[in-house]
Amino acid sequence: MSGQPANRLLAEALEAHGGLDRWRKLEGLSSTIVSGGQLWGIKGVAMPPIPRSATTEFRRQWMSVTPFGEPDWTMTWLPERVVIDASDGSVIAERDQPRDAFAGHGYDTPWDPLHLAYFNGYAMWLYHSAPFILAEPGYRVTDLAPIEHEGETLRGISALFPADVHTHSREQHFYFANNGLLRRHEYHVDVWAGTNAAHMLSDYVEVDGFQLPTRRRVYPRNPDGSLQADVNIVAVDQSDYAYR
Repeated sequence: MSGQPANRLLAEALEAHGGLDRWRKLEGLSSTIVSGGQLWGIKGVAMPPIPRSATTEFRRQWMSVTPFGEPDWTMTWLPERVVIDASDGSVIAERDQPRDAFAGHGYDTPWDPLHLAYFNGYAMWLYHSAPFILAEPGYRVTDLAPIEHEGETLRGISALFPADVHTHSREQHFYFANNGLLRRHEYHVDVWAGTNAAHMLSDYVEVDGFQLPTRRRVYPRNPDGSLQADVNIVAVDQSDYAYR
């Protein structure tokens, strides 16, 4: 495993978030999530604003959400397979190679529960793992020019993800506030017709010496980089963080 990141901004950011060496000793993270936003209606899937438990592993791409659909159902995600099962162990639905199921989809092509499970899985895995995951082998990080957002100067890096990591898009941009905390995350959503998105993070809390956001809001991004601030495509509020 590599040591500290060569990119200076990433190194500063990881220290501000709690320290890379400390993070590498952890197995994963769980949080309570409450989700909303316009994406779910566009895709015709239910996303009631109820508390759910999201659990992630750091050393592999794995996460689970419960409840998912019904009160006693759980979704388990891996890149090559998603499963929805009931508390009695019965399988409600499952899909191998789930990313392939998005082939040919347009902006408003309906999703089924397994499409939703795949999207939730890779997205929440990244949100629980970033920005530390960017220091792991295979990620290529370069500097970006600073940007202004609501009177705040944000310093940025571009990260090229390994080809075998399932995520929004291979290239993603991460912008940090003066205190080193991740403030803005940009990507295009390959499984949603390449929609350009800007993901804003705020209301950080300290948990076991790590800084974690409790408010996430995602907006469409215009070609000039500005946000369509009146269109909140995804909202996630997080609480009850617990490392293991």
